[in-house]
Amino acid sequence: MSFRLPRTTDPAPVFGRRLVQLLVGLYLYGLGIALIVRGELGVAPWDVLTQGIAKQTGLGFGLITVITSGIVLLLWIPIRQKPGFGTLMNAVLVGPFADLSLWMIPTGLDLWLRIVMLFGGIVVLAAATGLYIGAHFGPGPRDGLMTGLHRRTGWRIWIVRTGIEVTVLVTGFLLGGNVGIGTLAFALLIGPLCGWTIPLFAVRRGPAVRRGARARDLPHPATGATPAQA
Repeated sequence: MSFRLPRTTDPAPVFGRRLVQLLVGLYLYGLGIALIVRGELGVAPWDVLTQGIAKQTGLGFGLITVITSGIVLLLWIPIRQKPGFGTLMNAVLVGPFADLSLWMIPTGLDLWLRIVMLFGGIVVLAAATGLYIGAHFGPGPRDGLMTGLHRRTGWRIWIVRTGIEVTVLVTGFLLGGNVGIGTLAFALLIGPLCGWTIPLFAVRRGPAVRRGARARDLPHPATGATPAQA
């Protein structure tokens, strides 16, 4: 598995916007995770796993997120996935951004406020997904694992995605992660919301670049799958 710094034919303002959009998207991704976690009504499958590992090890949420991303990237090697610049930034930054946001948001809030935080977090996370995917720097570690397995095995993308998320959800639950109504809300809402935010925030690029980058980087709105990898 190799990593290359981004090379681009984009004009400087476009490339600058892509970089800013990537970083803003990753920060908002961490914030969205934190809002859902502080809602205390159930979290997304991968975060259930993170919570479970944190409960068993005493390590911080953000540190476990980074470690998990690193392990997932190792799984890219046998399926011959190549990470992009955005892939590495996702792996390194989302965890610390989540920790920062968790530090800023108090625990033990009233139920009505936790419900608002849950749904607000899902919306923020969907916007963050549109921002960082729309910057065209490559998928996150978990999305890349899903699409790589799909490409190597030929299994339908929904089967691969469901298999991965059920596995991490059950494992996280057995370790003590928080599964609840928020987990179900996330599963039902994140796909349609990302189907709106991904094209909304996609950076417009030159015709030659756009034909390749959009097909490579943008996932299908319903499945979250990217047809190929950067």
